[in-house]
Amino acid sequence: MRPPTIRDVAERAGVSKSLVSLVLRGSDQVRPEKREAVLRAAQELGYRPNAAARSLSEQRTRTVGVLLNDLRNPWFVDLLDGLNSLLHANGLHMLLADARLNRRTGQDPADPLLDLRVDGLVVVGTLPDPAALGAVAERIPVVLAGSREPAPPGVDIVAGDDERGARLVAEHLIGLGHRRIAHIAGYGAVGELRRGSFEATMRRHGLADQVVVEPSDMTEEGGYRTTVRLLSRPERPTAVFAVNDIAAIGVLSAAEELGLRVPRDLSVVGYDNTSIARLRHVWLTTVDNTSHEVGRRAARCLLERFEGACGEGRVQLAAPTLEIRGSTAPAP
Repeated sequence: MRPPTIRDVAERAGVSKSLVSLVLRGSDQVRPEKREAVLRAAQELGYRPNAAARSLSEQRTRTVGVLLNDLRNPWFVDLLDGLNSLLHANGLHMLLADARLNRRTGQDPADPLLDLRVDGLVVVGTLPDPAALGAVAERIPVVLAGSREPAPPGVDIVAGDDERGARLVAEHLIGLGHRRIAHIAGYGAVGELRRGSFEATMRRHGLADQVVVEPSDMTEEGGYRTTVRLLSRPERPTAVFAVNDIAAIGVLSAAEELGLRVPRDLSVVGYDNTSIARLRHVWLTTVDNTSHEVGRRAARCLLERFEGACGEGRVQLAAPTLEIRGSTAPAP
């Protein structure tokens, strides 16, 4: 049997095709009883609008491309939830692409989404060359979410306030009496901002000579290996501030392997307040980087661009908070 058409819906509801079209587009110019008759007829017939045809007529696909740099980081899950909730409420659908996979296959990361004619693009996380998005931004609205890299003109940035978050961590540990505090740092602008704020806070408290910073790749394995090196020093740190929760899990593993108890022998702080940090047997002190709010703000920026807001790109920073749990205690 052929699928039902808009003509079938109109005949069943006893209205014109044009009125059915108005109802399906969500127009407020239709009387409630007519709207109800059309929707009831569509449901009874099992009618589904032809998305391709509607895209051609409206010159829009009602889709938003989301380019994700790291599918392994659970922080992005909450961000995507906040992003998608607002997009969905406005009749938009999210298409997800893996930026790392596209680069490995030799593609420009955004190409698959552009080929699908998305109406806008949200880039989540740090890309190696965000300046390359300039050409994309000339065609469709672009928003960077969770990244602090310099953006091309007309591209909005929505992220957490990394400097404030790192300062909260350093002041918390110093307030607990810790002086030998190590920071397992990350890469990119986010990593640099967290590292710089940590070092500046230590200096303000007269602890410049106690600053220890070790680079990492922001993975659990990287956090583990870096911590083993840190804890093998004669003057080992009494606290470790990891650049993210994933690296902090590596810190906890290394401490356990070396016979140190957290937090009695070693305090540990992560960053991002992911679901991992909230597990009862982990219960990690960490910075809540308001990922859900960052996602909603990124969606709002995109919607405003759709409505005609132009001009230079804006930078919006969501205020983080420190979630104190069971992995920090006074210095031994």
